[in-house]
Amino acid sequence: MPLTGSIKANTAKNGACCNEMDIWEANSKATALTPHPCNITGVYKCSGALCGNADRYAGVCDKDGCDYNAYRLGQLSYYQPNATLDTNRKFTVVTQFLTTTGNSTGDLREIRRLYVQDGKVIENAQIQVPGIDRGNSITDEFCAQEKKAFGGVNAFAAQGGMRQMGEAIRRGMVLVFSVWDDAGGSMKWLDSTTPDNADPLKDPGSGRGPCKIDEGKAEDIQANAPWTQVKFSNVKSGEIGSTYQASAK
Repeated sequence: MPLTGSIKANTAKNGACCNEMDIWEANSKATALTPHPCNITGVYKCSGALCGNADRYAGVCDKDGCDYNAYRLGQLSYYQPNATLDTNRKFTVVTQFLTTTGNSTGDLREIRRLYVQDGKVIENAQIQVPGIDRGNSITDEFCAQEKKAFGGVNAFAAQGGMRQMGEAIRRGMVLVFSVWDDAGGSMKWLDSTTPDNADPLKDPGSGRGPCKIDEGKAEDIQANAPWTQVKFSNVKSGEIGSTYQASAK
C-alpha cells in the first residue's frame, strides 16, 4: 500500500526551516526512521539558496536525512505482511534516544528502534550491507558509512549530525501525525526503487521496498482507495524501557 502514515517531530512549520525527526514513516510494505538536522537553532524562514530547493545540499537543513530502512539495508523479509514484523496485525513502535551520559544532560549519540507484537519484543533489523558495520541503530558512524556505501552526500554530518538533532529535541519539538500520499515522488523513496532506472541488485541503496516504480501515484490512491486510513493509539513518552510491556516468554 503506497499511502503512508507518519509521525514527525518538527521545530517549525508554515514554510520555515526546521529540524525534523521522522519517527515513523511507513505503510504495510516499508518503513523508515530518519533524523533531519539543521544548522540553525530556532525558527528560521529561509530564502533563496538557503532553502535548498535548487541545490538540496546548499540549504541550512539536511533534506535527505540519515534513514534507517530495513529493506534498503538488506533485510527484505523483515517488515511486510506475514514477515518477521507482520504488518497485517497491530504492533507497537518504540523509539529510544540514547545520550553520551545516559541521561538528559548528555549529547544524543544513538537512536534505537524496536517493536512489540503479541507481547514479544522484536529487535530492529540487523544491517546486511557491505561497507556498513553490522548493527541495528542510527549513530554518526552508521550515517557516514551508509552515505559512503550508497553513494550519497553526508549532509547529515555537515548539518551537525546526532548532536545537533539532540539539541533540537532538547529545545522542544511539535509532534505531528498524518496520513499522506506523495504527488511528487509516489513514495518511491520509501517503498520502491529510486532512481527509476536503477537496478537494486547492482546499485546499492536504490531498493527501498518491494513496490513497483509505477505504483503509488497520488491521483490513483485518491481515486481508487479513498477509504485508506491509519490508527495511532496509546502514544507514550518516558524513561527508556518504561513505555511498553513484553511477556516473559
